[in-house]
Amino acid sequence: MLDKLQALEARYEKLNELLSDPDIISDMNKLREYSKEQSDLSDIVATYREYKDVSDQLADAKDMLESESDQDMREMVQMEIDELAPQIPLFEEKLKVLMLPKDPNDDKNVIMEIRGAAGGDEAALFAGDLFRMYSRFAEAQGWKVDVMESSLNGVGGYKEVIMMINGRGAYSKLKFENGAHRVQRVPETESGGRIHTSTATVVALPEAEEVEVDIHEKDIRVDTFTSSGPGGQSVNTTMSAVRLTHEPTGIVVSMQDEKSQIKNKEKAMKILRARVYDKFQQEAQAEYDSTRKSAVGTGDRSERIRTYNFPQNRVTDHRIGLTIQKLDQILEGKLDEFVDALVMEEQTSKMEQLGD
Repeated sequence: MLDKLQALEARYEKLNELLSDPDIISDMNKLREYSKEQSDLSDIVATYREYKDVSDQLADAKDMLESESDQDMREMVQMEIDELAPQIPLFEEKLKVLMLPKDPNDDKNVIMEIRGAAGGDEAALFAGDLFRMYSRFAEAQGWKVDVMESSLNGVGGYKEVIMMINGRGAYSKLKFENGAHRVQRVPETESGGRIHTSTATVVALPEAEEVEVDIHEKDIRVDTFTSSGPGGQSVNTTMSAVRLTHEPTGIVVSMQDEKSQIKNKEKAMKILRARVYDKFQQEAQAEYDSTRKSAVGTGDRSERIRTYNFPQNRVTDHRIGLTIQKLDQILEGKLDEFVDALVMEEQTSKMEQLGD
């Protein structure tokens, strides 16, 4: 591990030199590539340097203890050793985690799609609860939320809402939200007080750059139409709404949120690019999973991942068997306990795979 860490530190120093090279500075693609690589290495190099500093201090203290005869001085040195020694295994464990294979999408923005599923109006209301929960969580992280498309139902819930979450590391924390979310509660419209079960689905896609997925204009069919509101009535007499069909995959994206056809097309392209990129990733993951099944899946969109039980104020994540009795706080966006546990499970799984 130390040899690899030394090589990474050397590469980091080399990148510092390259990023000062006028030829690199004038080449935007190279500048972007090297800047990202340097950024990806910064945490592990900083931790490695701290580890080396503590190791050197510990080695010097041990040498001093062997050569020192004064009892008072020996006691002081021993105290320093006792303080430094426990830090070494902690640094080693942290370095192991930092050196795990990284999901190349982890630092990306997220396009999140939330839809009411089984349960009619109650499912749409729950989709609205999830939308609010993720929006609050994103705001707490300092990320920006932009609603790209939404479709309300008659009782204030969402048939569908699509939002862009912009922020470094957004995908690393939200990628585990893919799947069916189940709610158990008494609907406001239920006079008998019976508990109903409804579901909403969540899809979290990494935003794809143009260079990452090759979509040709000739492969996209563009249809324009007038925007419509609830019940299908026209709310705009201009052909501002846009429907994009990626013919090789059959993926369709419609967008009517903006009054401008150009803006609707730009938003639709972002979603289309993310969905096409995700489809290719899902196919690659399916091929990988045929030989090895990961412990925490992010790919099975039909998987029921979490249950929100209102009468008992609890939320259970079925993948890792974690139950938290704070449903009210979780719906306010306090998802950190689940996110941290899922990240830890992923890291543990990767370590086990490396050890195979």
